[in-house]
Amino acid sequence: MTYRSDTGDLAVPATVHAPLKGEHDWSCAYEIGWPDGTHRGHGYGIDATQAMLLALKAIGADIYTSDFHRAGRLRWLEQGDGYGFPVPSAIRHLLIGGDAEAEG
Repeated sequence: MTYRSDTGDLAVPATVHAPLKGEHDWSCAYEIGWPDGTHRGHGYGIDATQAMLLALKAIGADIYTSDFHRAGRLRWLEQGDGYGFPVPSAIRHLLIGGDAEAEG
């Protein structure tokens, strides 16, 4: 993703790490490299697939509830077309562009 700041475009990478098996469940770490610092989180699940899916939804939730999105200066491919991450159903009303169409 890219954030359009007053001084130019800044890269906003989202990184998803491979799921790891824990003693009782799986975890999937992720990072978002926001212009004001890196945010780290995890998705947890009963298996690797669920952990990764929940990590992807957490990234989507972090993006759509961020000040960077609300400022209208964050984009992935085209401005206003969404970011390509799923979100929890409770915040689907925040989706824009292709994200909103895909979740329709």
